[in-house]
Amino acid sequence: MTTEWKVFAPLTLFFLIVGSVYGYFTRLSEPIGLIALLLAGVLLGMITVYLAITSRKIDRPEDKPDAEIADGAGELGFFPASSIWPLWTALTMVLIVLGPVFGWWISLLGLGMGIWSLTGWVYEYYRGDYKH
Repeated sequence: MTTEWKVFAPLTLFFLIVGSVYGYFTRLSEPIGLIALLLAGVLLGMITVYLAITSRKIDRPEDKPDAEIADGAGELGFFPASSIWPLWTALTMVLIVLGPVFGWWISLLGLGMGIWSLTGWVYEYYRGDYKH
């Protein structure tokens, strides 16, 4: 992670400098551009600080010049199988959004379907073939 914050630090400085120069040359006649550039710099600064702090706490083999490939071996994480529940949740949102157009009762139907689809998606790994 020592490299990541070094990528964001110049971007932070760039946006803060460009925002200041933009504010000077426009003489604050267009404040939205100035605010957007300065906020982009501040948000990138937050990411930079987070990555810099995190890089001190985590010891990764990628950061060591003498690391071997085997040093990075191990569990990479949990990757879920394909699921049908996101489709049902999306169809639920379609019903909820179409409710004000065609009738509020469709939104109520969508809310009921939403409880069913979200429950199925959340508890997907507690039953069936993928049970832990």
